[in-house]
Amino acid sequence: MSYDIEKPDEQWRAELTPAEYTVLRQAGTEPAFTGEYTDTKTKGVYSCRACGAELFTSDTKFESHCGWPSFFDARDSDAVDLVSDHSHGMVRTEVRCARCGSHLGHVFEGEGYPTPTDQRYCINSVSLRLVPDEE
Repeated sequence: MSYDIEKPDEQWRAELTPAEYTVLRQAGTEPAFTGEYTDTKTKGVYSCRACGAELFTSDTKFESHCGWPSFFDARDSDAVDLVSDHSHGMVRTEVRCARCGSHLGHVFEGEGYPTPTDQRYCINSVSLRLVPDEE
């Protein structure tokens, strides 16, 4: 898969903190209930921490009590790529930034959440940057 923004690994390492690099470029996961956006209610747009692409909005964020920020839909259909993930002995759907290919988290369906899509985009806080709405 090719992306609009592609950089050598050394450049990603220089631009991202070690925690950001582990999640965004190595498909790591931050520990549950530790991310800065898990419980935030601030209105705004959540962008990719690696490239700044707008990914999710606070209007689709909901409390799933899973330990990571949860959204029921992406900002638009072109904001994220969904990729089959067979790691760790599971079959899941990985969510990546459609602009730079960075790992964001996973999306789950059919869990019975009271949302318009019955989807839960389970996203690592460290992969996001919240840009608050201007009031």
